[in-house]
Amino acid sequence: MADIKFEIEKELGVIAESAKGWKKELNLISWNGKEAKYDLREWSPEHEKMGKGVTLTTQELKSLKELLNKIYL
Repeated sequence: MADIKFEIEKELGVIAESAKGWKKELNLISWNGKEAKYDLREWSPEHEKMGKGVTLTTQELKSLKELLNKIYL
């Protein structure tokens, strides 16, 4: 399996933290040197390991925000 290179350009916020210290975060990440996208996934304490996540373009994040604003919580 090829190495995946990433650079966290901006840490936007933590949504949750597990008892083992892993954090579910929203970040702006450049994957393999490409344009940075919004990324939501779990990270180990020092960002050396990551869980599965979802990567969104700016337009996709805007659409998600609109959907979330319609939900009554």
